Amino acid sequence: MSRHILFERRGHAGIITLNRPEALNAHTHEMAVAMHRQLEEWALDDDVALVIVRGAGERAFCAGGDIRALREVCTDDPATCRRFYWDEYRLIALIHDYPKPYVALMHGHVMGGGAGLSVHASHRVAAENLSFAMPECSIGLFPDVGASWFLPRLPGRLGMYMGLTGQRIGPEDARRAGIVDVIVPYAAFDGIIEELAETDEIAAVLGHHARRAGQGSLHMLAPLIDTVFGRDSVDEIIQDLSNNDGKWAQQALKALKRNAPTSLKVTFEELRRGASLSFPDCMRMEYRLACRMATAHDFAEGIRARIIDKDGMPRWNPARLEDVEGDLVEAMFASVDEELVLDEDM
Repeated sequence: MSRHILFERRGHAGIITLNRPEALNAHTHEMAVAMHRQLEEWALDDDVALVIVRGAGERAFCAGGDIRALREVCTDDPATCRRFYWDEYRLIALIHDYPKPYVALMHGHVMGGGAGLSVHASHRVAAENLSFAMPECSIGLFPDVGASWFLPRLPGRLGMYMGLTGQRIGPEDARRAGIVDVIVPYAAFDGIIEELAETDEIAAVLGHHARRAGQGSLHMLAPLIDTVFGRDSVDEIIQDLSNNDGKWAQQALKALKRNAPTSLKVTFEELRRGASLSFPDCMRMEYRLACRMATAHDFAEGIRARIIDKDGMPRWNPARLEDVEGDLVEAMFASVDEELVLDEDM
């Protein structure tokens, strides 16, 4: 068992702790495989009535995948890179269809891969310090781990806004959007775990600790988000934002301009397609995208500029949105030699 992910039985609860607090509990391939194996065992164990997942430390539930390590693997060993995404996406599909209650206790940073481990839960519990985002376009990738399923199903065009800009939202906005179900104090997490280990009344326990959710910061912007991010292309979205000198519009425009042009166009198409796909087909689509984009230039360059050198000056290729041709985007969605196989296919 990896020391980076801990499994415990307490009462009738199976408890998973993501245990890399020094790395904001970044998810690794080893952790994904171990978690999948344990969830399968608990699904068949009559003494386990529910599963709880949490992150160690005060700063994060999970800030995403270990992208430093993934960059090295995807650059040097594409086959191993594809294996990571194969195992990761099969884990996400298992969580999405898990036969027992799966309670995600979300606090601090919840981004990328961390969203995949939590948003698909049957019960999604947010602390008051939640900071949720899907920032993949800023590192040359695309929102994955089931984001092609859940982002298009958020109210209005909020999912398109979040996917393209990578902007963070707090617990109130996440609650209004349906990303989380209830907000509780972070200090209550330990007590919630103890109570859930002894009772089947999950709703009652969470309701007891819940606090009233505020309106958040995006509800007043919903009509504008729906209009701008409901356009027919990324180019039109950028044009609309460029014509609006409001603070929100300029922040969104700045976010789009720092992201990889190819990622923006692929993400736009991914979320457009995902809106009408089943969850399994969304995961298969994401796997095709990952096989290509994770081994491409922009991902390695995005990690270099954002994480390694931290110069904030990625050299995207293509460098301009207008140079990302439709044929290039379409090719990203084409079938791969070995398609993702989910449990339902077996």
